[in-house]
This record gives sequence, C-alpha cells and structure tokens, in this order.
Amino acid sequence: MKLQNSLDPLSRRAFCERWAKTALGVTVLHGAARAGFGADEAVAAAAIPGGPGFGKAKNIIFLQMVGGMSHIDTLDPKEGATQGPKAPIATNADFQLGGTMVNLAKHGDKISLIRSMTSKTGVHASGQYLIRSGYEQRGTIKHPNIGAWAQHFKGPSHDTLPSSVCINRQPENGNGFFSSSFSPLPILDPEAGLQYSTSDADAGVMAKRLAMLDKLDSGFRERFKTAAVESYTQFYEKTVNIMASTDLAAFRLDDEPEALRASYGDNKLGQGFLLARRLVEKGIRYVEVAGGGWDMHNNIEEELEDRGTELDVALSALLTDLKDRGLLETTLVVLCSEFGRTPKINDNAGRDHHPRVFTTLLAGGGVKGGFVYGSSDDQGFAVAEKEVKVQDFLATIGWSLGLPIDEVAKSSSNRPFTQGNHGKPVMDVFA
Repeated sequence: MKLQNSLDPLSRRAFCERWAKTALGVTVLHGAARAGFGADEAVAAAAIPGGPGFGKAKNIIFLQMVGGMSHIDTLDPKEGATQGPKAPIATNADFQLGGTMVNLAKHGDKISLIRSMTSKTGVHASGQYLIRSGYEQRGTIKHPNIGAWAQHFKGPSHDTLPSSVCINRQPENGNGFFSSSFSPLPILDPEAGLQYSTSDADAGVMAKRLAMLDKLDSGFRERFKTAAVESYTQFYEKTVNIMASTDLAAFRLDDEPEALRASYGDNKLGQGFLLARRLVEKGIRYVEVAGGGWDMHNNIEEELEDRGTELDVALSALLTDLKDRGLLETTLVVLCSEFGRTPKINDNAGRDHHPRVFTTLLAGGGVKGGFVYGSSDDQGFAVAEKEVKVQDFLATIGWSLGLPIDEVAKSSSNRPFTQGNHGKPVMDVFA
C-alpha cells in the first residue's frame, strides 16, 4: 500500500489501467482514461435573455470536413473563370450549390448557409482547433469544444452514456481545461462501434473484483483528494455501468435496416453520420464526425468526385432521417471546415488554402430553411457583406443549444474564458 500511495499521476494512470484490465476483465478503451462518462463539475446555466432559436437545439451533430473544403465547389459556387469542375446547380430554395451536391440540392429548404465566414488561420491543425474551440492554439492551455461547454453548463445528458462522442478521429481538444470526464468518447471506426465493452466475468466474479479494486484503491483516494483522482474513479464506475447497460445498443449499426445503411453510403463518413443519428436519438448531446480528404492541392476534379459525392449522399441521408424521425427541430446539424480554398486553380489542377472567406452550413435546431446569410465576392475571394468570424459561428451554435455564451468559466490558472470567445450569435439565421 505504501508503494501505491507514492505513485505519481502517470504511474497512477498505469496502475488503474492495469487493474481495469486484469481485475475487471476488460481492456481500457483507447483514450478513455481521459474521456470518462460523467460530470462532476456541472453548474446551473445562468439566466440570460432568450430570443429566436435560443435553446431550440437539444443535440448537436458537428460535421467537420478536415483539410479545407472548397467553398467554391460545394456551398458557394461561382461561374466564369472561378467555376470548378462542375457548373452550379439549382436547389429547391432560392440559391445554388456546387455541381457535386445533387442530393443536397433537394434539401435546400432545410438549410441555412453562412457564406461570409472568415479567419486569419490558414494552417490545418490551427484552423481545425480554432473552428472547434473559438481560440487560437496555445502550448500552455487547451480550450474546450462545444460539447464540453454544454456539459459544464447543463450537466450530463445521459445516465450511463457519455455526453459527447467523437467519430472518425481522436478528440484532440475535447474537454480543454475542464475535467477529463468532459472529454468526448472516441469511436475511430463507426462500423466497429464501442469496442472492448464486454467483460469476461459473470456478475458474481465482477462484484468480487470490484470490491478488491475498491479496497486497494481506497488508501490512494483518501490521501490524494484531487479532481484528477476523482475523475479517474468516476471513469471506472461509469465504465462498469455502461458495460451492464442496454444502452450499448446505440453503438451497433447492424441494428439498422440494410437499405437505410446503404442510403448513407458504404464508407466511414456515411456510416459515421448514421451513428451520429443513432447517438443523438439515444440522448447523447454532442456528436462530432470528422471527414478527411479535403486538402485538394492536386487534381480537384477527381478528388471532388470522391469526397464530394460521399458528403452529398451522407448529409442528404442524415437530414432525411432526422426529419422522418421528428429529430431535426431539436438537433442542430453543423457542417464546417477549417477554411476554404483559392478561387484560382493552381498548376497542379487543385486549389490552395484560403481562410479569407469560406462557407458553413446549419440545419435544424431552430434555424431557418432555404436561407443564405452574407456573401463572398464574385470570385469567392473575400467577404462581400456581413462578415462572420469563427467566434461568431460558435456563439451561434451555443445560442441554439441554450448556453449562456457570455458567462465566464475560469481555467485552473484562473484565466477567464467564454464559449465562443466573446463571439456574437448570427441571429438572422434563426426562424
């Protein structure tokens, strides 16, 4: 016991992981020691004035196209010299989309586009960090994403399941400076679902192992009463709870009809979108899905045919599915990328990084359908009117979720932060 009590934090984690594997008969989920499944620091949201769209969204599906999606070829098409491989196409609303978005064009009446997004960050990692947190990337602090902010203000969204899930990528800046129990649960392959979630022991053996673990760990917990230790303890308690819960079925795509699965596309992006629908339907508040392959410096025509078609099919299926199940009004679907791409086609038949202007998409969660806010110039090079910064965009999402976006939360170093980094919601997008 003396050896156990003298462990440093890193050794402590290794100790806990070994005991979870050998004593409980499970393998610790990759990244789950950081993730947890609960909330120990939730506080009541402050009363602030409401307005159109405030709190209409109960869930967020945050779709991040990684690599810098070309706005000109998808959501803000242009004609003439800037035009991409395919000509713009009409939608069932009063705007056009890029020629690859043939299925999404039928859902124009469900979406709002913000065509005047702008950023000063043209580097992938920094841009991805910014669009998820609203803050510039620093080596000294990590900033929370929207799911962590929501858990801070609203508490956990489910008794046994996590409040946040990240699909197709590791949640690199999930909980930020909040407790590790606020971090999203990573699902790196939607087809595989939640792996290593069953035990090799029956209920009686499991109870004995848990009792032994609790006895061995009690001295450490008593001596080191810190938030980190409490977070690890909660992690193991919640892990055991979720292993015994019927809610695990939410992660099994095989339960879906084959025709519905096919409608999303037979790829990680489409199946990730389908898993996101299943999870919000089950009560998970924030689900992020990443889609790669958008860094199209070369041969954009061929790349768009693949990535653009995957996105078009998957997003169209998601909007249809949510609408049919009565979930769209309470689920805010967000489509974004870290920046746009240049109007000029380069010497390699591709487009380069262009943060000066790009486009994002919102649907459901109280936003208008068939609506466009702001615009880029005729070439898609710069904002023409109604500039929207990344911070404003994130504040808009927070507003839809009913978060007190002006309320300050302090990091462990006592530095003040707000959800959206003092951005102003784009109120015109709300119905």
